[in-house]
Amino acid sequence: MRRHGIDFSLEAERPNDTWKVVRRLASSMRDMWRVLLLGLFVIMIYAAVQVAGPYLIGRAIDSAISKANSGLLATLMLLLLGAYLIGYVATVWQFRLVGKVGQRFLARFRIQVFEAVQRLDKQFFDRHDTGDLMSRLVNDVQALDQLFSQGIVQTIGGLFSLVGIVIAMLALEWRLALASFIVIPLTFGATALFGRLARRSFRRTRQTIGDVSANLQEDISAVRVTQAFNRTQATTKRFREVNAMNRDANVAAVGVTSAFSPVLDVLGTVGTAIVAFYGGYLAIRHPPLVSVGVVVAFLAYVQSFFRPISLLSSFYAQAQSALAASERIFELVDREPRVADRPGAIALQDAAALEAGATEGTQSGSGRVIFDHVSFAYLPDEPVLDDVSFEADPGQTVAIVGPTGAGKTTIISLLLRFYDVDGGAVLVDGVDVRAVTQESLRSHIGLVLQEPFLFSGSIGDNIRYGRLEATDEEVEEAARTAGAHGFIQNLALGYAHPVGERGGNLSQGQRQLVSFARAILRDPRILILDEATASVDTRTEATIQAALERIMQDRTTIVIAHRLSTIRRADLILVIDEGRVKERGTHQELLAAGGMYADLYTRQFRLQAEEVA
Repeated sequence: MRRHGIDFSLEAERPNDTWKVVRRLASSMRDMWRVLLLGLFVIMIYAAVQVAGPYLIGRAIDSAISKANSGLLATLMLLLLGAYLIGYVATVWQFRLVGKVGQRFLARFRIQVFEAVQRLDKQFFDRHDTGDLMSRLVNDVQALDQLFSQGIVQTIGGLFSLVGIVIAMLALEWRLALASFIVIPLTFGATALFGRLARRSFRRTRQTIGDVSANLQEDISAVRVTQAFNRTQATTKRFREVNAMNRDANVAAVGVTSAFSPVLDVLGTVGTAIVAFYGGYLAIRHPPLVSVGVVVAFLAYVQSFFRPISLLSSFYAQAQSALAASERIFELVDREPRVADRPGAIALQDAAALEAGATEGTQSGSGRVIFDHVSFAYLPDEPVLDDVSFEADPGQTVAIVGPTGAGKTTIISLLLRFYDVDGGAVLVDGVDVRAVTQESLRSHIGLVLQEPFLFSGSIGDNIRYGRLEATDEEVEEAARTAGAHGFIQNLALGYAHPVGERGGNLSQGQRQLVSFARAILRDPRILILDEATASVDTRTEATIQAALERIMQDRTTIVIAHRLSTIRRADLILVIDEGRVKERGTHQELLAAGGMYADLYTRQFRLQAEEVA
């Protein structure tokens, strides 16, 4: 899928090495070999029963029915009944054992894929649709589920049965066996041909179902905007087009697989005809060599012979879908994040301690932030930041203001190391953030966004997300500090109150207060507020400001703000425009300078006065 000239899929990066994919899937089950061996043993018992049935029927015709030996006939029929009962038990256990292995593998595989997604960098998510990633985690893994829960059991059993049948046929009458094997090359040739066609078709189905999922995720998330702008018909039309592509891809795949079964049926009929004709000829002309019972047994074997082949063909088609899904999944698992810990990276606190020992006067673990001539671009030749430098000391508040698109949020993303700088360096406590582990860096930073994200669960759980080991008392204290305890206490269930998806049953201000409480509970050295009060009312903003004055003490605070009235007490204000620091100073200094900041502040003050009037 392409949007705005950007390829949002991973299709072009697919390694089309089938055996490499198969080996990787098989290697993931190496620690389950005991259960697999037991399953294979049960499958072998089932295959032996399948071979024994026609043989016992042939013996019954030649040795019991033709000679009117009712006692032998009864014995053979009891043996046949016992064989089929054993086959029934073996069938139950083979599905149970191999299914157990398959489900354990899939559970582990889902975790592996999820962990791979979690470690990917933000740039990856900027360029790929969430819906397509969801399709890989759900639909593609489901394709593997179908393969492991049904296909593998039937196929392995079919393979053992096929080998046993071939051996039995050769042992009974090799000439008749060779005659019936004439269709085998044709069968495998047809399987190879249809397999290649099916693989291409199923790759297309996996891609298009990812596109469907991506559109569903986006359109459902934007349903309010769609309805507000009366674009439901246009959105539906777009989804119909994407859904039609998926339909056509599936129709093409079904067309390939459905054409395969009739070919196998024809080949099976040809094999049966060969056995009936040639076996009948030998039974008439050479009765000592080939008996009627042998011909009947061969007819049963031929039918049984093509049943495993039919199962193999179904499995082959199913495997093509699963392999195509596996390729898409392994693309995700194998992708290396562009922002990763360097070899030998250490924790921030350890690196800061070493730096403090080497540099006189440096405070270890204080949260001092330095941007040293930083340059950055999301796309080549399109710089977002150019030679940005500033310092933020513990207990100091640095505010960043400027027009939309000036690069304010990018500064925060570089500090959190969502991206790596193209030039210069970002330092925390004198240490380049690229030299420390991402986990240790982010564990010392608290982030509050303009649009706070709340998870499904209770209010208490969402606050505790800042520090999972926190006690209930610590959670409540953080809420009190943030000014959220009052409204939480008024809820029927208090801190156990469910917030719903994305906090949908709380107001914007309430969600923001919970977000503040979460950051406070983290007790970070560095506090980042990205437009944190832009979407709340003035009363809530006053509550938040009072809370901020308490929690900013002894912390490095970086504030991005559109409301300039909220940053008048900042120790340093940076005015960013077109990726460069155009002005810097305190509120009073910048007003006195009469530059860009003074112009922005005057305009906001005038607009507020007009709104009041």
